Amino acid sequence: MGRPRPPRTSRPPQPPRTPRSPRASRPPGTISPSRRSVLGAGLTAGLASAGLAACGSGSGSGDRESIVVAIVSNPQMQDAISLIDHFTEQHPDIDVRFVSLPENEARAKITASVASGGGEFDVVMISNYETPLWAPNGWLTDLEPYIAKTDGYQPDDFVPTIKDALTVDGSMYSVPFYGESAFLVYREDLFEEAGLEMPTHPSWDDLRSFASTLHDPEGGMSGIALRGLAGWGENLAPMSTVINTFGGCWFDMEWAPSLDSPEVHDAVSMYVDTLRSYGQPGAATSGFGECLTQFSQGNAAMWFDASSMVSGVENPSSSTVVGKTSYALGPTLETPYAGWLYAWSLAIPETSQKKDAAWEFIAWMTHPDYFQLVGEELGWEALPPGSRLSTYEIPEYAELSENYAEPTLDSMENATQENSMTQEVPYDGLQNVVIPEFQDLGTRVGQQFSAAIAGQKSVDEALEQSQGFAESVARTYGWEG
Repeated sequence: MGRPRPPRTSRPPQPPRTPRSPRASRPPGTISPSRRSVLGAGLTAGLASAGLAACGSGSGSGDRESIVVAIVSNPQMQDAISLIDHFTEQHPDIDVRFVSLPENEARAKITASVASGGGEFDVVMISNYETPLWAPNGWLTDLEPYIAKTDGYQPDDFVPTIKDALTVDGSMYSVPFYGESAFLVYREDLFEEAGLEMPTHPSWDDLRSFASTLHDPEGGMSGIALRGLAGWGENLAPMSTVINTFGGCWFDMEWAPSLDSPEVHDAVSMYVDTLRSYGQPGAATSGFGECLTQFSQGNAAMWFDASSMVSGVENPSSSTVVGKTSYALGPTLETPYAGWLYAWSLAIPETSQKKDAAWEFIAWMTHPDYFQLVGEELGWEALPPGSRLSTYEIPEYAELSENYAEPTLDSMENATQENSMTQEVPYDGLQNVVIPEFQDLGTRVGQQFSAAIAGQKSVDEALEQSQGFAESVARTYGWEG
């Protein structure tokens, strides 16, 4: 097994620089015409429809209209399932059946259904990765007419960067249920006991130093928790932001793959070494859920991940660290910010024959009134974060989120390539590459990185294989090697 070379020394956190001039590419939420032509082929190749078991309030009968909703089985979505009786009271003629799946499985099966026109689902949970790719292909329903006729819906209340990311050619094709960037949660009590002080803008050198001090595996305490589970939406989410802030990227402006660059090598080496030296047990198979469990049960001193973590970390019914935590912006090296931008959102496949009923459900689940319902029924800490600005103005939530509202909104506002990358690239995305091939490419590369975290191969070997995968994709975009 090869050993990762030590990460390069980072400079101290820098004040935010003047943003570079915007790329001459395109407005937010649009994709270039030259790339639209390959979207359909890239997504439909190799996809097969899958049979799915559904759960919900029963099957439709008589005049009742039954809709099938495919969602990811994250805590916020499980909360929506638990509250569905409130929707049914308001819409007795609509029966909702849920298909709730783990994240990686949900992505694959929703993509297979929508791309093939399978028509199994009336509502799908997708993100700002799929939305700008699928809308130009005619796979999604334009939601603007529905938004316009829905009382009190307030689309301008959506966090601006999230709204832009779900808008294609001036229309929203999905609406956010919750949104996220990334930041760091840490055990303020442990820091105080050790005489440590977390900067507002920490560097990766800061985190490695803190993790080294607080790492106590014999006492059941990991210095830091980070994702290692393979997946384009799992370990590559945080790892891509590390690559960005180290000065690396996936492809340069000529679509030349860049995973063999010194910057990417340093970034991946640092991440792998940090997890192997100070990370949680079973790091190579730890996704968001496992990291949440580690931190919320008091077994990790720090955790860098999606800002939506607060719903779990601050939930007194399931977390043992409530009142012991504080938050900071995501760690950086060469950039002022190192967040990502992601929104679990709801869309209507164009194949749905029940679009009006599907929108009624979407509007209920993403309306400002829903946030009041969640707070009153489940507790204010359970509110879906990061989708609406008004969430942070609800008095009960404003008090509860006092120590994380500012870093949440700061991270989301500054989740741009200008603030989080050092060079221009030909693709959209921060924690992912918004091209249809990235689902497969990211999964393959994520597997290589996970193997390095597990000690099954060296970082050099993982990056050599990953570069080969990226070269195959680059040729689709005109790179000739």
